[in-house]
Amino acid sequence: MFFNRTPLMSLFLVCVVAGLLGLPMKERTYSNVSGYFPTQPGSQSIGPAHGGAAVDRAGNIYISTDTPRGILVFAPDGKYLRNFGPTQVHGFHLQREKDGEYVYVARPNFHEVQKIKIDGTVAWTMGYPVESGIYTKAEEFNPTNMVALADGTIFVADGYGKNYIHKYDRNRKYIKSFGGPGGMPAEEGKFNRCHGLAVDTRYKKPRLIVCNRESGRVEQWDTDGNLIKILQRNLRMPAAAHVSGDYVAIAELQGRATVLGKDNNIVAQLGDNLNASQRANYGLPPSQWTDGIINSGHGIVIDKQGAVIVSEWSQFGRLHKYAVVQEATDEH
Repeated sequence: MFFNRTPLMSLFLVCVVAGLLGLPMKERTYSNVSGYFPTQPGSQSIGPAHGGAAVDRAGNIYISTDTPRGILVFAPDGKYLRNFGPTQVHGFHLQREKDGEYVYVARPNFHEVQKIKIDGTVAWTMGYPVESGIYTKAEEFNPTNMVALADGTIFVADGYGKNYIHKYDRNRKYIKSFGGPGGMPAEEGKFNRCHGLAVDTRYKKPRLIVCNRESGRVEQWDTDGNLIKILQRNLRMPAAAHVSGDYVAIAELQGRATVLGKDNNIVAQLGDNLNASQRANYGLPPSQWTDGIINSGHGIVIDKQGAVIVSEWSQFGRLHKYAVVQEATDEH
């Protein structure tokens, strides 16, 4: 859970409550790391982080923006390093491959997805899947995220377009589409804004995690396009997810981040904004921000130390870091 107290006090209170109730302590506690990302060069703002977040092999942090700087890269200590790539990258996935590391990016305003080496070299660009028969023109294809499996299989979520997820092989040959638009909330097996994707590596065979945003659901699908189960319902517009070890971190556009444990139960909720008027408020001025409280979570990643990093959909740009204080456990 997220507490607006010192890390030691937070841990003490969780332990006391668990002990008094005679219950196993299953929470994973975090502490907000204030000022972790210092002022940008030239005092410029991060700008609209209407995108995603990722961490590379070296622990560097990648944040995509709608600014001319494109994707920003920060050192593990939070200091700005460099930028690369195009502007208006929405969601993206960082993949380690034999010849280096790449980001697979979705660009809805340009009706395309791309594979880009982290030195900025574009490997390829791909438009809408003509073979699917779903589209009549490029403008109908507005992808919000994409991921790649270790074997090179690619999945693209058309969350701002037709609400299908498209599957391709490692050579970008179209295989199939699944999902499709549903109601509000969408019936199971359909999407009302398939906004975020993540590869679920917690099983023998990889699975997909889909943030069915307007339906308030985070779902688990197999790689053949079959719904396995709903991991959580009634979340506040889940926008993005990231899997690391046993944990799944979820950015909620309406002012919160949620962490699931190995059994997919909630083990922590971070930065919970109790002021509904500030949630998903793109123009909320910095004078109304509260340190550690999320206004509009859009991108999320778990770093090498297990900390959760959240980027915000904001006119000004904003990043949060929550460090692990206490691991979840089944014993008290």
